[in-house]
Amino acid sequence: MERLQKIIQKAGLASRRKAEDMITEGRVKVNGKVVTELGSKASFSDDIIVDGKRIKRENKVYFVLYKPEGYISAVTDQFNRKTVTDLIPVKEKIFPIGRLDYDTSGLLILTNDGDFANQMIHPKYMIEKEYYVRVKGLLRRESSIKLARGIEYDGVKAMPAKVYNVEYDDKKETTFLNIVITEGKYHQVKKMFESLGHEVIKLKRIRFGSVTLDGLTTGEYRILKPHEIKTLYNLSKNG
Repeated sequence: MERLQKIIQKAGLASRRKAEDMITEGRVKVNGKVVTELGSKASFSDDIIVDGKRIKRENKVYFVLYKPEGYISAVTDQFNRKTVTDLIPVKEKIFPIGRLDYDTSGLLILTNDGDFANQMIHPKYMIEKEYYVRVKGLLRRESSIKLARGIEYDGVKAMPAKVYNVEYDDKKETTFLNIVITEGKYHQVKKMFESLGHEVIKLKRIRFGSVTLDGLTTGEYRILKPHEIKTLYNLSKNG
């Protein structure tokens, strides 16, 4: 027996929070009775109907996508912009783990496994995300040291970051570099560099934990291999 909202989430109908709304709004029936209490429990063997449709457990699927710029990291968009789920035509109701900005490209993992997604994005698990970045101006060593110590922006202090492979384009007065962070706050990388006086011109995520973009070109995706899923779980447990 599990909480009803978790079963709805596992069926791929909604996030757990959205599932809670569905329950409190009276949109869920269990064995013929409307259930509105969030503490209610059930199992997949019960007859569970959401918005008039009977639900069943989906097979868990996991994909890694090379997200192009110009796509929203969401399942739907109120402005009818293209979403990352448009690039992976599968019957399962998948969603992105975390997000990449509209103008950011790179590695994005999508799944219908809510527990796995929570494990990947919770800040206490400290899974590394690596980005290739181009910023305006010439990033000085002092700035890299500030990032490595944990820079403060918007009134919060970021966890220490790793900066390496710094290269300069003196003619265009820009800097190329790799940065590794263990958090995933909104616009984090952009805001970290903005606090140092450097606008981010280009941003691409090239690694999530142990998973890389190797073998993929922009817009392509592949199934995440079982050993990759296991390694990501191990990374989250070990920090």
